[in-house]
Parts: sequence; C-alpha cells; structure tokens
Amino acid sequence: EVQLVESGGGLVQAGGSLRLSCAASGFTFDDYAIGWFRQAPGKEREGVSCISSSDGLTYYADSVKGRFTISSDNAKNTVYLQMNSLKPEDTAVYYCAKGSSAYGCVPDYWGQGTQVTVSS
Repeated sequence: EVQLVESGGGLVQAGGSLRLSCAASGFTFDDYAIGWFRQAPGKEREGVSCISSSDGLTYYADSVKGRFTISSDNAKNTVYLQMNSLKPEDTAVYYCAKGSSAYGCVPDYWGQGTQVTVSS
C-alpha cells in the first residue's frame, strides 16, 4: 500500500522558515518522482516543486524559486521541502504526492497534507 505522510507544517511569521518532510512507503522510492503541491483557501491546488528520486533532477514553480529547496534522502525514503523567506501568500495546505514515473511529476497518490500558515 502506497503511503505518503507529511509533517513539519505550522505557524510562522513572514520571513521565517519551515521544513516539510514527506515519508514514503509502499513503492520503490528510487523509481518515482515526488512532488510538493499546495492549496490555499478558495484556490486550486498548484504544483510547488518536484524531484526525481532517481537522479535528483528538480523543478520549482516561479513563485517559490530562490526561496524553497527540495531534497531527497533515499536511505530514509523521505523528501524534504525547505521553505525560507516565507510570505503570507505561501499560506496553504501542503501535500506531497508520488509521481507516475522517475521524471513524471503528475501525481497518482497523495498524502493527507500539512497546514502552513504565514502571518504578516
């Protein structure tokens, strides 16, 4: 059974940092990309970042480039999202998702989400 468990969300002031974790199980971690998505109230879910667990190739949405860093610890089957210089508009529920292939970030399994709230 594929499982993705996010942690690390919380309340932080603007300019602060948080690190999200996504612990994965139930599939061969090295064979799939893992992505982070977010959904703010009243908005559609959007892609934030994605990493190929095979070779570490990464993708970032323009809105987070230079502030967020995605990384993968294949020994722990865990993907991290380091979020720095947070802004109130980063407030959302953040989800990690398993991609459909090593370089495909289109999700086929989702975690339950973790809330990130950035106060101004």
